[in-house]
Amino acid sequence: MNNTQLYPFERNRYYPKKRLSSADYTVEQDYFNNKRRFLNGLMYGSGIVCGLGVFSLDDLSLLVESGVAIDGLGREIVVESSDVKKLSALPGFDKLKSGDVSLCLRYKEEPVHKVYSVDQANSDQEFQYNRIRESYELFVMDSEDIPVIYELDTEFLTSGNLVVSDNYTVTCFIPTVVSRGRLVKARVVVKKTSDEDVRLTYHGILQVPVFATEDGGNEILIDINDVSLNDGETVTYDYWMQVQNTAAVESNIILKTGSASGYENDKAIPVPTNVTIKVLLSSTSPRELVNREIGRLNLEMKNIGGQEDYIRLADLKLVRTDSAYIIESVNDFSAKHYICAPVQDMQRAEYMEYFVREMGLNDGGTSSTKSPSEHYTLNTDGVLGAAEIATGTLEIPLGENARKGEICYSSEIMHGLGKGNVYVEVGYEYLKEDEAIGANTKNTIYGNPGIFSSDQRTVVNAETAIKVLNDKGSFIVGARLLENVDYLVLTYRWVAIKFPNGNDLGLIDDYEGKSISPETPTVRMGTRETHYFGVRFNNMNKCSITYEMTESGTGEVSADGVYTAPGKPGVYEIRIYCTDMPVICTYAYAIVEKKGYEELEVKEGDPVPENNPLSRIIK
Repeated sequence: MNNTQLYPFERNRYYPKKRLSSADYTVEQDYFNNKRRFLNGLMYGSGIVCGLGVFSLDDLSLLVESGVAIDGLGREIVVESSDVKKLSALPGFDKLKSGDVSLCLRYKEEPVHKVYSVDQANSDQEFQYNRIRESYELFVMDSEDIPVIYELDTEFLTSGNLVVSDNYTVTCFIPTVVSRGRLVKARVVVKKTSDEDVRLTYHGILQVPVFATEDGGNEILIDINDVSLNDGETVTYDYWMQVQNTAAVESNIILKTGSASGYENDKAIPVPTNVTIKVLLSSTSPRELVNREIGRLNLEMKNIGGQEDYIRLADLKLVRTDSAYIIESVNDFSAKHYICAPVQDMQRAEYMEYFVREMGLNDGGTSSTKSPSEHYTLNTDGVLGAAEIATGTLEIPLGENARKGEICYSSEIMHGLGKGNVYVEVGYEYLKEDEAIGANTKNTIYGNPGIFSSDQRTVVNAETAIKVLNDKGSFIVGARLLENVDYLVLTYRWVAIKFPNGNDLGLIDDYEGKSISPETPTVRMGTRETHYFGVRFNNMNKCSITYEMTESGTGEVSADGVYTAPGKPGVYEIRIYCTDMPVICTYAYAIVEKKGYEELEVKEGDPVPENNPLSRIIK
């Protein structure tokens, strides 16, 4: 059965003395099969769940390992044991036109268990098949006949073209909506659009006002040197940035004036000089932004691209001889698409630890034997970063026959929150049998254990104290026994909380030595052009910045520092200050010139009229 229309769903309605025929029972089976396959397609998609490796046994034979897959119609395909096939015996072999071949797997039903039919009305059907076996079929087809998978247009990414020529396109992509205070990636994609033998070189600077690059700046240097690709090939360059916590609701990534240049085979090509990419800022987490984008697709949109009823297992390279095809190579790495089953999440996370470095980890290590996950937690936004709260367990050895009044200490524990003011609390951790569930449960008592007298059999009565080593980012726990103890080790759960420093609390108004300055104090630009005024922070951490024009009618400046010149020439002043500390401020100046007019030249040492805003520049 190759039913591509799984819904709408109809199930049998039973009522007294209803006469049931084979058609009714078929509807019953179809209902549950279609509902399950519908959910398979929505929840998992199509691909390989496990196994189904492909190997060449010799020049003419293939081995397909056991495994499970789900096709585009949501049907489960189970290969229960390894299967060896002769290449020439596979369906589709006789129709091959080239040596580039794909080995595919598809769902197949076959009737089994022949029985005598009691339906004497039809003498031609003396026997019927009693069961339908859900099986599979392996077949081959030319790789060029594999249908192209069309991706639906999405609004998740916004883009701007940096190069558009007869041979290459260079495009910058970034999410349309980004999350404040979070990491985001801008991707530059170089694509070859012709079969000409042409090398590309491109240089440009993207100004990113509300983002901080890895070096702490607000500019991305696009440096593409002597790239040579084949028609249709692409190469990508990724640039990670931190979105600043700003009140702005939108920002623009702009190509810096005069920074762009492009060459093909050392010959200059025209490139866009006025590129603007609009980005929206949100407090929504990245995961929620992604979930919204994926979840907004309706059923019609999901079905536009069609549904394939087979699974690609491997790409084969065949060599034709006088009498047959010979298997030259088997490549199942590029052909396979795997389904991320939830049951594999734990193992997947364990393997991913070898590729993803946890942010904010103390490179100095820790004396605790616990895993890093117990020392670093997600912040309030759900991103692993510089943790404000950490937890873990520690042990205090007692030795044999510990007596009342003895004091024992733990080793030095690194809490992982760095240096500074940190509050640490410990609680006695123990196991107790819970009669309700018939198993041992873990409990932690913070404070005086003696209050829980019902647990005295498992609780050690001891008072504790914690010594926090602020300058080392660690602590030591001491315990005084209030009774004789025959345990060898005390186990405690610790929780550490990082306090904000005085500057974070806004309690220190000492601005001595702190200042900000524009990266470009004075810029020449044309009317209606835009320019981003980046800021340098001197002897202080980055903070939220506010921009404003000192006079009305002198242009507009956005919350992220992008200045748009007015339609008349002149010299205009922009005030820049720290939002939370307005006393720390600076000024920037835009010399606006209209094309066709004599340029205004300002040379070092020339006198500046008193009514000119440039006279306010502090030497």
